[in-house]
Amino acid sequence: MKKKLVSFALAALLLVGGLPVQAQQQKVYRIGVLFPGGPLSKTVDGLRKGLKELGFEEGKQFTLAIRDTKGDAKAAADAARTFEQEKVNLIYAIASSVIVAAKEATQNVPIVFSIGTDPVAMGLVSDFAKPGGRLTGVHFLVRDLTSKRLEVLKELLPKLRGVVTVYDPASQVAKESAQLARAEAKRLGLKFIERHIKSVEELRQALQALKAGEADAFFYIPDPMLVSQAQLIIDTAKAKKLPTMFQEQSLVAKGGLASYGQSYYEMGRLSAKYVQKVLTGTNPRDLRIETFDDVELVINLKTANQLGLTIPPNVLARANKVIK
Repeated sequence: MKKKLVSFALAALLLVGGLPVQAQQQKVYRIGVLFPGGPLSKTVDGLRKGLKELGFEEGKQFTLAIRDTKGDAKAAADAARTFEQEKVNLIYAIASSVIVAAKEATQNVPIVFSIGTDPVAMGLVSDFAKPGGRLTGVHFLVRDLTSKRLEVLKELLPKLRGVVTVYDPASQVAKESAQLARAEAKRLGLKFIERHIKSVEELRQALQALKAGEADAFFYIPDPMLVSQAQLIIDTAKAKKLPTMFQEQSLVAKGGLASYGQSYYEMGRLSAKYVQKVLTGTNPRDLRIETFDDVELVINLKTANQLGLTIPPNVLARANKVIK
């Protein structure tokens, strides 16, 4: 009887002692997320959804440490450096300025990105097919759709005579996008008014200084600082009775007139497979960069009515989504 009790006790000890070992067998990956704020938070939501679809449950298979850099490249570099020191398994970086800052501030941590401009031209990777370093991810069309976005705005507002835009010329993507918009405005016979800013405070001042009749619409130029202040742009433009054209549909839901571009949410969802592959052992240098080219036109009829605008029926019929 005594032998049986000893055997049971030993078995119980082994069972209890084995639980922590079993729990440790399931690795929880730590992902550092960097984004410049504003509607790009939708990309993080998409990443969560994509990882869940791949069988990765937040809190069990992975955790996210999220840093909103509010369009500040230095803050992005500091956060990336901290992530590497804390030995995260991977950094997920959104927007070109954030990605550049993360790459320059770190040495070894893999980086998966969601980028709206050519990562090869920016020197981030060697090639789309074979990135060749510790960065890979999803490429979507931001700068490349600038001209078409302005053309669509002219179709939305047939009486359009001129647009105003605000951006930081220190941002390469913003600078290149403005060049494309300038050329397209000339082709369309539109006046193209530019306001250069270097800080959020200067952005506020530039928006408040917009005068009635100066332009017929606000045309958004992709800029990390501006994207963090998108709601401010929407609210100020509406107060000044200015229609707005953006690149991303979530801003239309928040009161913008229209957007022509791609979904930040889908960018994040598509990025999830890259994150999952890198976490489970695939080297970023071998993961082909995917270009996402699905484009949607979204129109907010409620905003149009508030501004006293009538959208041409043929343009309305082409819209992928209409918010009423």
